[in-house]
Amino acid sequence: MLSVWLSAVLSILIISLVSFVGVFTVGINSEKLKKILIYFISFSAGALFGDAFIHLFPEIIDKWGFSLEISVYLLIGILIFFILEKIVHFQQYHCHGAAGCEHELEESPHKSHSKKHVHSFAFMSLIGSSMHNFIDGTIIAASYLVNFQLGLATSIAVFLHEIPHELGDFSILVHGGFSKGRALFLNFISALISLLGAMFTFLLSSYIPNLQMILVPIATGGFIYVAGSDLIPELHKVSGLKTSIIQVLTFILGILVMASMLLLE
Repeated sequence: MLSVWLSAVLSILIISLVSFVGVFTVGINSEKLKKILIYFISFSAGALFGDAFIHLFPEIIDKWGFSLEISVYLLIGILIFFILEKIVHFQQYHCHGAAGCEHELEESPHKSHSKKHVHSFAFMSLIGSSMHNFIDGTIIAASYLVNFQLGLATSIAVFLHEIPHELGDFSILVHGGFSKGRALFLNFISALISLLGAMFTFLLSSYIPNLQMILVPIATGGFIYVAGSDLIPELHKVSGLKTSIIQVLTFILGILVMASMLLLE
């Protein structure tokens, strides 16, 4: 059990370092960054689908079969991430969204005061991101409870997804009024909330037999929701034959990376 704890904690600590990815965006033109980011999104979408259908789903069927109970857990996973996304996007009801806040910062006659003011949508984003990271921690811990290979594959999928996710969070915090240094620090603290999710899962597993049978299908449903409802629509916002071809190729590459993890089994 100790090795499972250590594997999960080490994976989460490595994933948490992705929160500092925002430092590499300093000085990069925003339009250029968007072009690069869209390929990270397509790659992580392929990785999440790959982990769900190549690792998590087969493991579920192999260990517990495919029953109505499993279907319900899958749907609960989709529902949880749907609600979580609603909480994150609740920031749109504060300060009339990021665009409205940007306009406020530009037009305010008290410019020095406005630049220091942290808007509510930034705090909402931070809370939503922390909840997301807590759930990531439970997913990683539950996967390691099944076996090391599944835990590693899921950790890699989460890691790849966190790159565009953390870039987005960093941008929102800076745009919301935090300094770049403060935004990086808060992003890292938010990422470490994953450790609490992992600890919660390990402690709960001592009292609930076969907790993995509940959490792994929930994780699978969550991954399918994030990849299909969150990431894929973002890819359709960018047009152009060359861009679309590269998106398809990076999407396939994400799937192939997860498929290559089968070699470890």
